[in-house]
Amino acid sequence: MQNPGNSHFPAAAVVIRNLSKKYPRADQPAVNQVSFSALPGEVIGLIGENGAGKSTTFRMMATMLTPSSGSIFIAGHDTQKAPGQVRRSIGILFGQQSGLYERLSARENILYFADLNGMPRSESLRRISEISSLLGMEDFLEKQAGSFSTGMRQKTLIARTIIHDPQVLLLDEPASGLDVTSTRNIHDFIIWCRNQKKTVVFSSHELGAVEKISDRVLILKKGQLIASETAENLKEKGSLEELFFKMQRTSD
Repeated sequence: MQNPGNSHFPAAAVVIRNLSKKYPRADQPAVNQVSFSALPGEVIGLIGENGAGKSTTFRMMATMLTPSSGSIFIAGHDTQKAPGQVRRSIGILFGQQSGLYERLSARENILYFADLNGMPRSESLRRISEISSLLGMEDFLEKQAGSFSTGMRQKTLIARTIIHDPQVLLLDEPASGLDVTSTRNIHDFIIWCRNQKKTVVFSSHELGAVEKISDRVLILKKGQLIASETAENLKEKGSLEELFFKMQRTSD
């Protein structure tokens, strides 16, 4: 299936149009008429205060929530009409989320997710070897996850996220609660994904990191997209922190 609309988004890996989500009994939509697109090899930083709609947007992109209105296309597939194909096209990593089976080794945890994605065993083993070398996991690949340090756990989660070689990465606060070294691992991982021509949409409260590694920054406030700036534009306007707080004041 081709990406929708060949005039505005001819090669987009992610296309979101007029996306809204209103929870029952809520006074205001959690996400309100948000639209943006992302190209292969593009890193999109999504920022906003708590309650701005970031996590709700990620969960709709990941097919975990159904939009109230609007549409999402990922790798050319409609999240509502072809959720299975979307899930095979994405890798998901949420902050403060373990999700590892403590009694299984790193290899077994990764292999389990490879099986869930329907990968042939020979391909799974080849990918695990490749990824463990990339992330420096060889020393603990056969150890049980229950004994892992924060950095070892995070590397295993990263490996699990990319085992099926997804085209699009969705990373919602992936460095939340991590130490300096583990946070650096996450940033290096995002840059590596960009070099592999993968699309990355990630959120973070660390504005300096967002500014450093993003090709484009989107600012959400109360469910609405209030700014979209390229890295080049940010350099002309000052720091991302200055722009962020200015937009928070002027959009009221």
